[in-house]
Amino acid sequence: MKRTRLLAGVSTATLVVALAACGGGDAGQSASGGSTRTLVANDAFDLKTIDPARSFEFTGVMLDQQIYETALKFEGANVKEPKPGICSFTISPDNKTLTLTMQGNHTFSDGTPVTADDVVFSLQRVQGIGGNPAFLLDGVTVTKKDDQTIVLTSKESNPQLPYILPNPSLGIVNKKAVEANGGTADANDKAENFFNSTGAGSGPYTIESFDVQSKVVLKTNEHYAGNKPAYGRVVIDNVDAATQKVNAQAGQAQLAFSLGPDQVSDMNQGRTKVVTAQSARTIFMWFNMTPEFGKQSANVKFVQAMRHAINYDGVVALAGQGATRPGGMVPAGFVGSLESDPSNTYDQAKAKQLLSESGYNGEPVSILYSNDVSVGGVRMQNVAETIQAQVQPLGINLQLNPQPSSTSLDSFRSGKAQAGVAYWGADYPDPANYLVFAPGESLGKRAAWTPQQAPEADKLAKAAAAATGDARAAAYQAFQKDVNVEGPFIPLIQPAQIVVTSSELNNVVINPVTTTEFATIS
Repeated sequence: MKRTRLLAGVSTATLVVALAACGGGDAGQSASGGSTRTLVANDAFDLKTIDPARSFEFTGVMLDQQIYETALKFEGANVKEPKPGICSFTISPDNKTLTLTMQGNHTFSDGTPVTADDVVFSLQRVQGIGGNPAFLLDGVTVTKKDDQTIVLTSKESNPQLPYILPNPSLGIVNKKAVEANGGTADANDKAENFFNSTGAGSGPYTIESFDVQSKVVLKTNEHYAGNKPAYGRVVIDNVDAATQKVNAQAGQAQLAFSLGPDQVSDMNQGRTKVVTAQSARTIFMWFNMTPEFGKQSANVKFVQAMRHAINYDGVVALAGQGATRPGGMVPAGFVGSLESDPSNTYDQAKAKQLLSESGYNGEPVSILYSNDVSVGGVRMQNVAETIQAQVQPLGINLQLNPQPSSTSLDSFRSGKAQAGVAYWGADYPDPANYLVFAPGESLGKRAAWTPQQAPEADKLAKAAAAATGDARAAAYQAFQKDVNVEGPFIPLIQPAQIVVTSSELNNVVINPVTTTEFATIS
């Protein structure tokens, strides 16, 4: 799931801005009272759009968090308890009715107040467009009760909904402005270009300029109801990881988001410091389970052979210190995660036996991945090449199919690619997020895995979704154990989450779901 990178350093214009920004000194103030200081960040872009109803890649989500407030939010790095954002909330005992109540004074970047109508329109637009974030509100009906109250009604018990609403893809947008620029709450929506040029949110920042290939610049939302950011302008440049390290060490960038543990081992000193947190991302291998597209990889015995052909320690070593190997698709640290599972163990003898049972005879298996993507500093290219080399002595012929993320994502989502290496980031800190890996669900569909092919996994997924209280952990573990036997997904790495910052910056906080808030940095 993600980038086109700028292989050269920052441009001359950006360099001038960066040097001025990193030079310290008093925080200047604009005529409107906002700061004139500039914060320069480097990221290896995973970006297609910043229309929140369409954006679901990491860079896009990070940017949307700065521009749009959400109905509920997480504070700092704490993802265990949703807090009021634009709204406060209550949820019914059966977890089917969540009531949002408007609270505080929130103002869009054009100066108009945020209303209940904006909240309803924003959530209904996500549903109506049917883009990548739409599954977040599957089975939820959004209605306005009165000018202060919005009611979200779920068909089934939905205890995770308060943990979903802080997702930046559910950012609250300016209904009137969006509608005036072709926006609707259905598939006829034509407002994406508007969102990519004009911020329509009530967050601390709005858009100054947007280039999906090279650079995004944010400026202060002068009508933001919260505390004014210490940095009134943020420049986010698209550069590769190696250049990010050079820029950070030279003081040409104050934030670097794409460096791995091996790259930062010497950076916790001098101009730079390293901020780390537990990642909520899982790198995994997948196989298409429909013979038409999966061919040899659609055989469950072949996938099981791959589970035992991979030397996991060697793969995890690519991610360096702080990385772990989850036992299932739910990351370590989440309720219901598995520490390990014997179904995913390095055992060459068992792999050979299962290959024989599968009837596989060295046919090529095409491995799709994004060759311009790093996750926690781990390049998909390196993961694919390492696994290819590990399984080759067993006669498994993996043919690498590298593509830029702009095309690989569409290929993966089509459900017609044979196999690949991909990654998934938690949309909300709850194991229910990982039901997308169930047969027939969004990630299951990408692997062409259906409930008819895997009735037991389908049953266990439904049981996990319905579980409450202390029973949830065991239910999600049972589901993952079954997927590890009959499913198409092999969990590989849970990278550490790392941000390199200027030693002069304070309050750089990493949230494993909603990334880093620029407005809190001082």
